[in-house]
Amino acid sequence: MITPKILFEDKNYLILDKPAGLLVHSDEKLKVGRATGSLTDWLSKKYPELQNIGGEIEIGQGKSVKRWGLVHRIDRETSGVLVVAKNQTAFEDLQKKFETRKVKKTYYAFVYGRVAVDRQIIDSPIGRSKTDFRRFAIGTDARGTLREAATEYRVVHKTDEVTFVEVMPKTGRTHQIRVHLRSVGHPIVCDPVYAPNRNGILGFERLALHAESISFKNLENEPISVSAPYPADFTNALKTLGISTETSK
Repeated sequence: MITPKILFEDKNYLILDKPAGLLVHSDEKLKVGRATGSLTDWLSKKYPELQNIGGEIEIGQGKSVKRWGLVHRIDRETSGVLVVAKNQTAFEDLQKKFETRKVKKTYYAFVYGRVAVDRQIIDSPIGRSKTDFRRFAIGTDARGTLREAATEYRVVHKTDEVTFVEVMPKTGRTHQIRVHLRSVGHPIVCDPVYAPNRNGILGFERLALHAESISFKNLENEPISVSAPYPADFTNALKTLGISTETSK
């Protein structure tokens, strides 16, 4: 089983570095035919007392699973920072902070092509795709109720083939970063859903998206800021492009 690393822990929070390939909730593996375990499987063994923190969350098709203190999620193939609340008070407080945009998250991604605009806020509501149940979409490609979504990005380094970007989502919609970057013509490298016919480059065999850091204030109104180091595939890609990991942020 792939396992996360603990980046930070106190009486209220457990902040983890989730490796790419690790599912968040156990029922997801049934949907994709995998039996390699999940983050909540790991939590059930290491922190069984968290079972009822946060109640349950719907995962689609009428199914729901226990949250295990998880206030937010990241996709299976995305690596990086994930926060678990260790008690109900911390869960509800952090959930409210997410809803009121008082949690700052920073991601890094490699996208196809040379991004022309070096800094931009993509402010486009997101809904389910009209044509593919796996996808989310914006504008006339979406169906049903569209939910507010905003993503800021900053170009760190670019070539004709690929651009390395820092991404700061202002909201937390499903697939938000992937949908918004695709909407401006630059899908994330190796994205099987939003760039299915593009070849993997820079050695990537998974979605080239990393949740690098998260910052918020704890229950005592003290700042917490935690970063997850680049995984090996990111480090290798940066090296290939001649970018120092120290100066890339």
